[in-house]
Amino acid sequence: MEAYKNVYSNGEVIVTYEPSRCIHAEACAKGLSSVFKTSVIPWIDLDGASSKKIIAQVKKCPSGALSCTKVKSRSFVKDIVI
Repeated sequence: MEAYKNVYSNGEVIVTYEPSRCIHAEACAKGLSSVFKTSVIPWIDLDGASSKKIIAQVKKCPSGALSCTKVKSRSFVKDIVI
């Protein structure tokens, strides 16, 4: 069975998902279904909305299972193994 990394980036933000903290309230999917998709793997597609909308939705995660960081430079993203 393949394990999926739970770090996603669109070059502007990095979203990290910690499944052990998730309470499955689906606040992310209900609030921004173009990014957080419950029926596919990988379930996070950061190309589905602007970084501003993604950040706003991640902040609404009730369990803290989702977190995000702004990328300071595009060269940093090249070094991330996703």
